[in-house]
Amino acid sequence: MLTDGPLDVLTGDYLAELTMLILARDRIKDPATGYAKTFLRQMEECLGLALERGVRIVVNAGGLAPARLAEALREVAERQGLHPAVAHVEGDDLLPRRSELGLPDGLLAANAYLGAFGVAECLKAGADVVVTGRVTDAALVAGPAIAHFGWGVDALDALAGAVVAGHVLECGAQATGGNYAFFREHDVTRPGFPVAELNADGSSVITKHPGTGGSVTTGTVTAQLLYETSGARYLGPDVTARLDSVRLTQEGPDRVRIGRVRGEAPPSTLKVGLNSLGGYRNEVVFVLTGLDIEAKAALVRRQLDAALPPGARPAELCWTLARTDHHDADTEEGASALLRLTARDRDPAKVGRELGRAAVELGLAGYPGFHLTAPPGPGAPYGVFTAAYVDAAEVAHTAVLPDGGRIGIAPGPRKDASSVPGVDDPGAGLPAPVPPGPTRRAPLGLVAGARSGDKGGDANLGVWARDDAGWSWLAHTLTVGLLRRLLPEAADLPIERHLLPNLRAVNFTITGLLGEGVAARHRFDPQAKALGEWLRSRHLDIPEALL
Repeated sequence: MLTDGPLDVLTGDYLAELTMLILARDRIKDPATGYAKTFLRQMEECLGLALERGVRIVVNAGGLAPARLAEALREVAERQGLHPAVAHVEGDDLLPRRSELGLPDGLLAANAYLGAFGVAECLKAGADVVVTGRVTDAALVAGPAIAHFGWGVDALDALAGAVVAGHVLECGAQATGGNYAFFREHDVTRPGFPVAELNADGSSVITKHPGTGGSVTTGTVTAQLLYETSGARYLGPDVTARLDSVRLTQEGPDRVRIGRVRGEAPPSTLKVGLNSLGGYRNEVVFVLTGLDIEAKAALVRRQLDAALPPGARPAELCWTLARTDHHDADTEEGASALLRLTARDRDPAKVGRELGRAAVELGLAGYPGFHLTAPPGPGAPYGVFTAAYVDAAEVAHTAVLPDGGRIGIAPGPRKDASSVPGVDDPGAGLPAPVPPGPTRRAPLGLVAGARSGDKGGDANLGVWARDDAGWSWLAHTLTVGLLRRLLPEAADLPIERHLLPNLRAVNFTITGLLGEGVAARHRFDPQAKALGEWLRSRHLDIPEALL
């Protein structure tokens, strides 16, 4: 990014729900850590170049310890003979105030999602590098825009536009063809990173440096806009961005314009990410080869059930049979299926030696061809991510400037979310239905793209049509009822559907599909990253006119 073209600000998003848990465990082992060490290694290579080119750097790599990362960065710079102005943002760490704020016991980390105005104050004070803890991903882009254009807390439309641009950039190459449903239409061997050209009214153009791989199209940008969002209102600490007001225009090759976005006051509360230890888990994978796969799987389950006495039985045993075997296969691996046993318990002993012993002792007394993908190991701890909400006025959002000065960031005007009228009427924005005509049984992915991801224990699934005719069919066809039939794993779970007509998109939230979140590895795809591709592979009756 520093060498391939011009930049004013280079941003980096290092934090995910799982990352915060990893950093919390690092901090337990060594109180001097708690930040993303990767960033320091990158700065050893790139800091001098950034300073030479006048590119400012804004990252959330501070994790649980932004002040310590800022100090470590100064030490890296000093060893290189560099003298950057380094600032940081703090106040998101609420763990020391757990009891005062009514947060639950047993937490490893509790971090509020701060907004962009702390970043802006650091930049206005002349910072070359700003490191933060847990701010929203979009704040890394909105903060520089606030500093550059001088927006105040009441510039809601402009702030909303910057938040939308920040959401497009936050996952890097996902906006330039990475993880894209129609990847075969683009060269994504090595996609470049996206760039946002921001305007004073909050509108933007998403592009990339010339000569870099991948593509920037209304499709790639739509896919990222749907990623890990839900309804028309995208809530944030600085503004509520109305995603139903977003309009995309292909302005030229690798240039997509995002028009002005409507913004509303943010909610009166801030989201707080809570990480705690859920218990211990282990996994044993049995390989079943050749004939009688189902009968072999049933035998393993009966034998292991008998081998675990009540006192040694884990609290949760989950069996999954993946039929990866093929009929009359010409390789042994192709003839094999995988039977996965996942065990969880608060007691590490119950998912460790006893479980491994019971599995291994079936080796000479079980199904023909018995073997495992790996020897059973000891149980490993797993974390749980949940969300809480606290009054924004209770969080001491603070910008710590390069000279050591401190500026408290007061929350702007806010709305109680319960007083905001809804915008997700199921009938609102429905286009005219597709006229009746012949249909053909085919995969949904021939006419629709999808992108999916996780929010704690919930899965987000966005599906979009590529033209107006496809949108008319998709909006009327892909109902919650049909989604339950196409994705049986979600059949009994609460599902919300939201329409985004300007994006020709339907967005679903599937509550509880991921159990206790990614660290608990509740299912085969613990972050629902491939949920959209599974949906696209399902067959249904599609109008021939669309195929």
